[in-house]
Amino acid sequence: MQEDVRLIVDLVSVLAAAAIGGLLASLLRQPILLGYLLAGTIVGPTGLGLIKEIIQVETLAQLGVAFLLFSLGVEFSFAELQKVKGISLGGGGLQIALTILMTALVSLGMGWVSSPAQGVFLGGILSLSSTAVVLKELMERNETATLHGQVMLGILVVQDLALGLMLAVLPALDKPPEEIGLAVGWALLQIGLFALGAVIVGIWVIPSLLRLLARTESRELFLLGVVALCLGIALLTEELGLSIEMGAFVAGLTISEVEYADQTLTYVEPLRDICASLFFAAIGMLIDPIFLWNNLELILGLVALTFLGKFLIITPLVMLFRYPLKTSLIAGLGLAQIGEFSFVLASEGQQLGIVSQKVYLLILGTTAVTLLLTPFVLRLMPQILVWAESIPWLKDLLDKADVPLEVADNLPVQEHVVVCGYGRVGRNIVKLLQARGYPVLVIDQSEQRIQQLREAAIPYVYGNAVSLYVLERAGVSKARGMAIALPDSMSTRLCLKRSLELMPDLDVVVRANQDADIELLYQLGAREVVQPEFEASLELSAHLLKGLGLSSLVIEQEVQQIRYSHYLALRPEKSSDQVSRELKKVTQEMNSKWYSLPANSPLAGMTLEETNVRRLTGVSLMAIRRSSGEEMDYPNNQTLLEKGDELLIVGEPDELAGFDDLAKGEVAVPTENSSCQWLLVPEDSPVVGKTLEELDLRRKFGVLVQTIRRKEKFIRFPSGGNDIQAGDLLLLCGSFYSLNQISKSIAPASESNGVSPEKT
Repeated sequence: MQEDVRLIVDLVSVLAAAAIGGLLASLLRQPILLGYLLAGTIVGPTGLGLIKEIIQVETLAQLGVAFLLFSLGVEFSFAELQKVKGISLGGGGLQIALTILMTALVSLGMGWVSSPAQGVFLGGILSLSSTAVVLKELMERNETATLHGQVMLGILVVQDLALGLMLAVLPALDKPPEEIGLAVGWALLQIGLFALGAVIVGIWVIPSLLRLLARTESRELFLLGVVALCLGIALLTEELGLSIEMGAFVAGLTISEVEYADQTLTYVEPLRDICASLFFAAIGMLIDPIFLWNNLELILGLVALTFLGKFLIITPLVMLFRYPLKTSLIAGLGLAQIGEFSFVLASEGQQLGIVSQKVYLLILGTTAVTLLLTPFVLRLMPQILVWAESIPWLKDLLDKADVPLEVADNLPVQEHVVVCGYGRVGRNIVKLLQARGYPVLVIDQSEQRIQQLREAAIPYVYGNAVSLYVLERAGVSKARGMAIALPDSMSTRLCLKRSLELMPDLDVVVRANQDADIELLYQLGAREVVQPEFEASLELSAHLLKGLGLSSLVIEQEVQQIRYSHYLALRPEKSSDQVSRELKKVTQEMNSKWYSLPANSPLAGMTLEETNVRRLTGVSLMAIRRSSGEEMDYPNNQTLLEKGDELLIVGEPDELAGFDDLAKGEVAVPTENSSCQWLLVPEDSPVVGKTLEELDLRRKFGVLVQTIRRKEKFIRFPSGGNDIQAGDLLLLCGSFYSLNQISKSIAPASESNGVSPEKT
């Protein structure tokens, strides 16, 4: 077969195998990336041997990584890099240095290598993580803008920059120290000159070039110019002894600040995705299943050591830069693999004779396995955190680590509005509220944004808005309202749920990051859920309809109707199976379980509004599966509970236990004529220090103490042995008259928390 035809056949084979592998992985609900890797292994030389021209395919696959990093540069921008410059430069540099040092010491001590040069080389390989794999997973999960996403990408950028330095130093590793110093100095000089040139080109050349291309109004010319620019800069870095990938990333950064950045990204994305699938399939071709099997025990041991070692280095480093424990844990696990660029370093090391063929194959095998495992690790992180929070001592550790890092001096005391997240949306909310004279408090965990709040003298709490400690310090229980505008769905859900634990009647408006979050957020208790794209559609349509002659009143009525229906008219239609799958996927990331309603449960025959389980127990009911097999996702307040129902409920372990007590009838359910209210116990109250058994509120007043909130802890359905402490908030249920009497007995009305009784 002719050379050119052979290359076409190989390309078609790889793309077809990647498509089939990705499809099978998707059908099996596994990471698509896994399908690409396995497809490459099957059609590669160690599998069926269908691919003959591996070098050409790998060259094209390298374009995939270049376009992937080019897109990252366009999206990331200098402004985004500025947010994480501390952890990026300081943390990334320390991580590389510590990994190399620890690997060299351990490998020399254990006798795995015969010289310090080999130990340093091995450390360099282990210090690199996979930009391609981590970035693709973050993009699929819409987490590139989250705090942990920004931290991981910041460290990865520094690792990619360090690859050029490592390649420059590699030939001098077994030379005298002065030669290594010269190699490092020359590499740093090249990087510095290249960075200076990139800044100059980014300011004076690229904007003019893109404007010229855009003026032609030709999509083809614009795409051609952008691709030539990306690959031209990438090849320049290759000539300078740096990596093509680093050049592509810098090219993206230079475009990111130009007004045509979004247009550029839109045009390049399809090309990027095709080439990226080629890259992952090419990585799969390097995997030798027979070698892996023959050395399985050794490779699994090396994989475990790699994951554990890098996790133990990266997690404390991220915490050192004042990031929350959860962010540090996610970053530590997310970057614990060995990166694809380690293949380049390992190949160069073998050619220079630094490592033997067997060690080279072991490095390839270990790297390949860590790449295969990484998508699973990133996907399991939410469940791992949920599991950790189900263990009391781990939950206490995680909660205590999420204390506020700093609190402003001018915090409002009550009747304020809490804004979670000070990005573009949060900043605009604060500006509008302040213009009307309303007291505002902002929660954010970005040092750069906190500095902006300091300069503007806006009250703030520096910390994670998901933490009960942070929410408590922000005075959520005394707030008038809350707006949640966090960048990721998981944090948004947890922030909403925990805020309503502190203040069940709080008026919370939430920004939905994805369409699938809308119903879920309403079910968790949001008063209003706003989806930015749908809101933009409504405003644009309203303007056009008004211009076409429709009255403002009719337009407003139609817009409000769409909002009241939770944007159903704008959302794509989904089958009940699709909705059910989405719901189960989302609830897997939270602490959830299917609960069988007991046959004699007092909740059977009651509507969800009558049971009011969220207020009484903190649990949110997400779905009902009837004994007939019918499944109701996101049931409304008028839905009746029936005998034999299975309920999908979400809540903390103590909340789920409280719901179990309620469903079994072990605690009383408030009747139709009952009301419930939160009551604050002041320091001089006569009930302080007494147990519920001593107070006997049920016999004396006909009132039940359903919940005690004590700082960040909740005691659901307390027993007679529980005592009352100053500062406790009691959820009391009984008749309106009884509640009025007991409020006078426990605390004067002026000292209560201002929550009025509400009928359940």
